[in-house]
Amino acid sequence: MNPQDIAVIGAGPAGLAFTAAMQGSGLKITLIERLPRAALADPAFDGREIALTQRSIATLKAVGAWDLLPADDVWPLRAAKVLNGASPLTLTFEPEGGAAGALGALVANHHIRRALFQRVDGADDVTLLTDVAGASAQRTDIGFRVDLGGDDAVEARLLVVADSRFSTFRDQLGVGADMNRLGRSMLVCRMTHDTDHGHVATEWFDHGQTLAVLPLGPGCSSIVVTLAAPEIDRLMAMDEAAFEAEMTRRHKGRLGALKLVSTRHAYPLVTTWSHHFAGPGFALIGDAAVGMHPVTAHGFNLGLLSAAGLARRLRASRDIAALNVLSAYESEHRRAALPLYTATNAIARLYATETTPAKLARHALLQLGRHAYPARRLVSRALTAA
Repeated sequence: MNPQDIAVIGAGPAGLAFTAAMQGSGLKITLIERLPRAALADPAFDGREIALTQRSIATLKAVGAWDLLPADDVWPLRAAKVLNGASPLTLTFEPEGGAAGALGALVANHHIRRALFQRVDGADDVTLLTDVAGASAQRTDIGFRVDLGGDDAVEARLLVVADSRFSTFRDQLGVGADMNRLGRSMLVCRMTHDTDHGHVATEWFDHGQTLAVLPLGPGCSSIVVTLAAPEIDRLMAMDEAAFEAEMTRRHKGRLGALKLVSTRHAYPLVTTWSHHFAGPGFALIGDAAVGMHPVTAHGFNLGLLSAAGLARRLRASRDIAALNVLSAYESEHRRAALPLYTATNAIARLYATETTPAKLARHALLQLGRHAYPARRLVSRALTAA
């Protein structure tokens, strides 16, 4: 067995971004993934359009993945606005410097995954193991041994866990997590529409539903609807014509007639907060550390932030498994993630509640945001830089 410096569990965006960031460090890295190689090399469209902040864009550029994205499917996000029910009030967030700038960019998840995979595939210092099902980890004298099934195993000084918010390796490490199954699901798809989106994202907290419009190409947006899980199941089962009519009705004509131009995808909403992001010989990144509610679109950006933060700490360290190094990463990422996680959950609870006090609180919050420029500026900074 040839000992490795780092074993990374999970070749999702966080695991791939971390591996790409560690290339050229002189360390030997093994990346272990349950999916087959073909699914990583050419991932299928999964409906998810990622609102990348400027910091995330900088991270993708730093690891050499940004220029590998298809330029004709990267769309600027000029501003974001929030609506509440039938209220005429609108809360708008723009980048500092006004509308000439951009909060970030919208890119399909599968494009980002493909670009990151291209950065690590075939690298001299990366061993890629795919189609690995049922792997498990146990501590050894030098760090961790990852059993791959049969007699195959990988030994490494440091274990980096990036295998989703439902992480089995987090459980094996004895790390607990607060997990909140919200009983709601979101449906995502691309649809064309009559009105011009102006590259402005809209989050509409309507009564009984949450709708998001993420601007893509001319006359085309990613449509996101969040409802109770049975209602999402009903929408998924509709034929195309009925679905288009239903979505047009749900948007109350704000976009004109909506036409489906992609497959539909549904995801149950579950938030997670791991009790530890690191420990002796291991670190958690991406959703394995923090699984966000999608309402503020920060989950993917936090995942990239954790990957870049851990890589920066390790590259500057003489001992990648030193507890003080891993603890410093944990402290830094907890400080970055906790305010967003707490605020996002509070917003999600407030706008999922249909009591009269909740409706009044939503209206008051919208009024406060409209008249409190410092608060809007702080949110815009968070949207741009998180």
